[in-house]
Amino acid sequence: MRTQQTRLALCALAILFGGMAFAEDKKPNKIGNLDPEMADRKQADDGLAWYPVRDWGVEGRILPDQPRASWFDRFPKSADGHVTKNVWNLSRHSAGMMARFQTDATAIHVHYMLTSGNLAMPHMPATGVSGVDLYARDDEGTWRWVQVTRPSKQEMKVELVTGLKPGMREYAVYLPLYNGVEFLSLGVAAESHFEPLPPRDQPIVFYGTSITHGACASRPGMVHTAILGRQFDMPVVNLGFSGNGKMDAEVGEYLIQIDAAVYVIDCLPNMNAGLVSERCVPLVQQIRAAKPDTPIVLVEDRRNTNSWILPNRDAHHTANHEALQTAFKALRDQGVEGLYYIEGDHLYGDDSDGATDGSHASDLGFMRQAEVFAPVLKEALGFREATTR
Repeated sequence: MRTQQTRLALCALAILFGGMAFAEDKKPNKIGNLDPEMADRKQADDGLAWYPVRDWGVEGRILPDQPRASWFDRFPKSADGHVTKNVWNLSRHSAGMMARFQTDATAIHVHYMLTSGNLAMPHMPATGVSGVDLYARDDEGTWRWVQVTRPSKQEMKVELVTGLKPGMREYAVYLPLYNGVEFLSLGVAAESHFEPLPPRDQPIVFYGTSITHGACASRPGMVHTAILGRQFDMPVVNLGFSGNGKMDAEVGEYLIQIDAAVYVIDCLPNMNAGLVSERCVPLVQQIRAAKPDTPIVLVEDRRNTNSWILPNRDAHHTANHEALQTAFKALRDQGVEGLYYIEGDHLYGDDSDGATDGSHASDLGFMRQAEVFAPVLKEALGFREATTR
């Protein structure tokens, strides 16, 4: 009996482990094995011609002639110890940076190194936090999305896209939103033509919070700042600092060093009414003293998409709005011209579906913000053209 029980036990174990081995053999190790559209990008080909983007420059990197701690930092080295520690650390993310080029290649590869191994956040995917996002102009000259990397490690050397329609066209790559970059190169077949396009002048300059920074876009090209840059076909500077966009005068010292087409001040999500009352007027006066003809847009706090059911949160937004409205009126009464205003109640839409977590925009929320911003920016840019003729 004992021998028979032992044999049965051994048979059961064999079946168990054999089944586990069989399951392990058959189980896909990645969803990409089931859905090719979700597979990792293939490794870059050998024998490519590689072009480091720092050889011709990126848009969104202010004061490029000033020394930097790292080439892809948004702020120059002089900001270290001058702005707050948090702002400095966040400025080392490459949010808003974009490089343009022309090529007739039918495949484009990318090789880049990230400064952090934290590739994603619980509510923001790696494609947005650490991805490189490719756009191209179509035959009508409109910017259209092409492909994004799918970061799985700090150093990525992959085929970004292949099978492209033949012909020379203009491309743009957006850099990661919530990660830094050590280096970035674009690769094409050696026989392909590749022409770098230098950064354009007079950007739209955004100073704001985590939302401006890019939380929680699925891709770097989906932030409202990038959407508006494509819509107006203008360069953009993204000075969004997650949790730390607070109308700091020290940040203002760098804003006024930029030859901006327009300044967009969108800091209220990180502030309360008292801080708005204390800092808004001085910041606008600081900018206007240095840039008398550059339009300035003030943006109200968006309402959290669940504030309709959270009375305390809703009251916070209302107080912020009232404080900014009072500051705006005071500035107008002082005779400040070229000042514009964007209300916050409808920035994410009216159906509570424009955010990932109530606070930070989804792609839908970013598209809706861009739609609200666009007519105001158009008017502000018209003012600039009129005053600089």
